[in-house]
Amino acid sequence: MTGTGEVQTFSGPVDAHDLGVTLIHEHVFVGHPELDLNFPHPEWDEAAAVETAVAGLDRLWELGVRTVVDLTVLGLGRDAARVARVAARSRVRLVASTGYYTADVLPPYFHTHGPGLLVGGPDPLVEMFVGDIEVGIAGTGVRAGMLKVVTDRPGITPDVARVIAAAAVAHQQTGVPITTHTHAPSQNGRDQLVLLAEHGVAADRVIVGHCGDSEDLDYLRELADAGATLGMDRFGMEHVLGDASRVRTVLELLRLGYADRMVLSHDAAFFSRVTPPSWRAAHAPNWHMENLHRRIVPMLREGGASEDDLEQMLVRNPARLLTPSR
Repeated sequence: MTGTGEVQTFSGPVDAHDLGVTLIHEHVFVGHPELDLNFPHPEWDEAAAVETAVAGLDRLWELGVRTVVDLTVLGLGRDAARVARVAARSRVRLVASTGYYTADVLPPYFHTHGPGLLVGGPDPLVEMFVGDIEVGIAGTGVRAGMLKVVTDRPGITPDVARVIAAAAVAHQQTGVPITTHTHAPSQNGRDQLVLLAEHGVAADRVIVGHCGDSEDLDYLRELADAGATLGMDRFGMEHVLGDASRVRTVLELLRLGYADRMVLSHDAAFFSRVTPPSWRAAHAPNWHMENLHRRIVPMLREGGASEDDLEQMLVRNPARLLTPSR
């Protein structure tokens, strides 16, 4: 069981009050192990990527960022040992995550292993998630401090429902919070909260991710009024929605009194095979982890956000959410 008030990081447990300014939805490296092994990406160089990440975290430190949550879970090429090499050289704390990233189906292994399936046994997803939190990831000793689940355009498929159910079990056993990936146009954050509630997860332990992709205030207020935290976490993804629109939505929600129900981040990466550096440079030049402090925070201040609002969204809310509930 995770100790109350302590958040697990790559460098060990940290009191939640010491996390400081936190980017709660980011990625260090996103890959695909099978593709990476058989068809290496021409822009990937591991040694250079590690140096890029270390330098990027150094710049974040100078901007005042003290903690970054790495939401690279199974399905996104998670390599905790590689990220640990970055964390060992950084003043910025990194928080590891567990969960499974699939928008539709799980790999065949999961269709034969588990209760009532061909091979049988307990659900390996639950064992993986709980083990990552309580013991450590892949023999590194690094314990996960966040759970992540996904729904996208296909909605809650049977395998997605299984992942969510397993995450709920892991949450109940460990108290570690749950963050989600959603498809904002489908407004399927609603479905996530309903299913998680059916499995005993309180909405105030859930961050509904990618809410910043939506400008529908009725939808966003519905989620927040249910107790969930809104992940306004894709600043810089202007190929999805411009930052000016994202800022307007945050400012309106602040005006309506939702400062305690929002967190800010980018969903950026130092390297992603899905959207590699050359593509990002050409099509999403502001999609990086410095965007908040270099561009967005000044825009929020200019629009009327107070220093207390910013402290709430970047410090107090992440600390509250990351504190295990048992």
